[in-house]
Amino acid sequence: MGANSRNSARVVLESSDISRALTRIAHEILENNKGSKDLVLLGIPSRGVPLANRIAEKISEFEKVTIPVGSLDITMYRDDLRLKPPRALAKTEIPEGGIDHKVVVLVDDVLFSGRTIRAALDALNDIGRPAMVQVAVLIDRGHRELPIRADYVGKNIPTSRNESVQVLLADTDNNEEIVTISAGQQ
Repeated sequence: MGANSRNSARVVLESSDISRALTRIAHEILENNKGSKDLVLLGIPSRGVPLANRIAEKISEFEKVTIPVGSLDITMYRDDLRLKPPRALAKTEIPEGGIDHKVVVLVDDVLFSGRTIRAALDALNDIGRPAMVQVAVLIDRGHRELPIRADYVGKNIPTSRNESVQVLLADTDNNEEIVTISAGQQ
């Protein structure tokens, strides 16, 4: 973001808010699954991966067990692949033990149209057969185009279609906040 657009961006979550939201998501995952047995977290690149790692760390703190974490590249499963310029493929990394008969929690930063999660479900089909798939997102901004919802949401942020939500994480951006930006300010 340029200096002018940064000044006009609206901060909706700061670092401490993000940490609290991830702690709440970790607790909800444990509550809904009655513990951490057979739990696998798969982050959707790019920001879903560090978020999945943070949630797994929090669950490990509470349960005193290591939670398997991996990443799921959905690039080739996207329905807009032909509409956008070529992009580098991320790496899919499935934890040892796979996903068959496991509770897989897909982790992403922002849920918008639902198309990313649909692509992730298609990608999972090619990898294995989980016992259950759940979705955890840091931000749900609404405007669904597909009948998809998140099981775990850090924060619902109502937006207009001409706004974007930008998640900045210390792991990837050297800053930690979530901002909304109106069209024309980007």
